[in-house]
Amino acid sequence: MYLKSLLAKPFANYVFNKTKKWMSSAVEDQENLLKSLVKSAKSTEFGKEHGFETIQSYEDFKRQVPIRDYEDIKPYIEKIKQGKHNILWKGKPIYFAKTSGTTSGIKYIPITKDSISNHIDTARDALLCYMAQSGNSLFANGKMIFLSGSPELERIANIPTGRLSGIVNHHVPRYLRSNQLPSYETNCIEDWELKLDKIVEETINEDMTLISGIPPWMQMYFDRIMQVSGKKVGELFKNLSVLVYGGVNFEPYKKRLFESIGRQIDSIELFPASEGFFAFQDKPESQGLLLNTDSGIFYEFIPANEIFNSNPTRLSLKDIKTNENYALVVSNNAGLWSYNLGDTIKFVSTNPYRIIVTGRTKHFISAFGEHVIAEEVEHALTTAANEEGIKVIEFTVAPLIAQTKGKSFHEWFIEFDETPADLNSFSRKVDNNLRDKNIYYDDLISGNILETLKIHPVRKNGFIDYMKSIGKLGGQNKLPRLSNDRQTAEALYKYIYN
Repeated sequence: MYLKSLLAKPFANYVFNKTKKWMSSAVEDQENLLKSLVKSAKSTEFGKEHGFETIQSYEDFKRQVPIRDYEDIKPYIEKIKQGKHNILWKGKPIYFAKTSGTTSGIKYIPITKDSISNHIDTARDALLCYMAQSGNSLFANGKMIFLSGSPELERIANIPTGRLSGIVNHHVPRYLRSNQLPSYETNCIEDWELKLDKIVEETINEDMTLISGIPPWMQMYFDRIMQVSGKKVGELFKNLSVLVYGGVNFEPYKKRLFESIGRQIDSIELFPASEGFFAFQDKPESQGLLLNTDSGIFYEFIPANEIFNSNPTRLSLKDIKTNENYALVVSNNAGLWSYNLGDTIKFVSTNPYRIIVTGRTKHFISAFGEHVIAEEVEHALTTAANEEGIKVIEFTVAPLIAQTKGKSFHEWFIEFDETPADLNSFSRKVDNNLRDKNIYYDDLISGNILETLKIHPVRKNGFIDYMKSIGKLGGQNKLPRLSNDRQTAEALYKYIYN
């Protein structure tokens, strides 16, 4: 009955000892990795264009390979999508991870046969490090629920393409398949509420020991299963002991999640993305996530206030300092080169190198994993306003996370020249425009995870009065168009029409 946990213990100790080893050699590993990456890609189209043959050091690399975002790498991706080989990395990708972009729309991030292990093994190692340090191996005997996107993949240039969580679903180790829930068929359901009902049906009578997913998805699952069972989650699943999360800030969800469980359980934080699995919580209750320095990813760090400079300071791991805000830039064995992720981090430790994620390089909303940025909300509102002949004076957007009943939503505060005669119709147009622009937001709405956005008309000069009240009227001060917290939104309630 306890065979899996017994077998997992020595493997967990092996992985933990291996992790401790590369913790202590992170700088050297990173220097060697850059040389290896450059050598492997010197015959690619990108490598030839950037003189990889002559790169001997990080200083050479910085001179010859500029910082780039998706717009800069997109022409190379388009060649891969046309079926060409040896463009960014040798051969061609084995997957495209499809993710939401900015001005580019949907982004297609390559995953190669060399990089896939970074995504799969890091998730495994996070669990095994937890097991080795906590002594909790019994969760390996029960059922584990992974709340993820659909594993159904389309093909582009004969390359399987889909969401990262769906791709990873195809690589769950065989020894965990019998533990994994929901079923493949249920995971393929697109409508979230229908999928949620099936997940509850499949899990309610099982011995659930671990749950993994984005916090708002977990909370919706908890709410539904408590409604069906009439019990707290921890009462229903007496052996539930591990909660694994990532993707959004955990703090707004933490209290309600544990209240739903009815007791505290251990949690493990992860920092995965389509571009790579960058860090994980290797030690229970430790501050910060262990930077994954020995898994095919070379990191650069740019002081966050310089990220949009034409010639920003670029630092390798050996030159970073704690408590400084850095934009995270990566090169990897999937063919990304000095790629600006848009994420900002701080180091809380250099022995070992542990980080916390501090935000994005631009204003954004990602309280639910949607990664909505300013360009997208501006497009959504401007398009609707132009169609209706409506003049918008000022606006800002923030997430509202439901704390009791009902769904969460995006809350918009807009000062109009004249409020639309049919505000509900106007709101729907803005919402549909945003859904067209951002596939994550569209998924959350179509899957019934979020309600459609709600608009509060702000009274005339309301934003001016607000900025005046906080001493930021005039000069270089600007109202943030997006906030991932509620500070501005809460203050604006006194300036709306009732």
